Amino acid sequence: MTHALLAPVVALVGLTGLVWLAMVTVRYIAVTKRLAAARYYRSYDTQPPPEWIERPARAFGNLLEVPVLFYLVALLMLFTSTFDRTQIVLSWVFVGFRVLQALIHISVNRVPWRFSAYVSGCIVLIIVWVRFAISAA
Repeated sequence: MTHALLAPVVALVGLTGLVWLAMVTVRYIAVTKRLAAARYYRSYDTQPPPEWIERPARAFGNLLEVPVLFYLVALLMLFTSTFDRTQIVLSWVFVGFRVLQALIHISVNRVPWRFSAYVSGCIVLIIVWVRFAISAA
């Protein structure tokens, strides 16, 4: 079952990589087409580019925040062998909400939708942590 728990971890790392690639690509295109100034990226204290150019960067930043807690609990579950099929399903649900949040953030950026995906993912992650704490106790 180790592979079953590693799969959502690898999927989330893959999502983070894809969003990073989108960030780099959008910024590169924006600078080469003069939609954003390269000097902005030196110190971030000049005129910022249009909001849509920085959406992938913000989504990338989000993927480096709460998911750290997911990576930690996944490692702890693997190390202690305290996980079951429910934890694996919940892990996939968490990853699904992170995918949804990133897609909303980069595309339409509707804050209520994005916030709903964020909170739903956090609730699932809390459940994963509580279940881990109970099983590890």
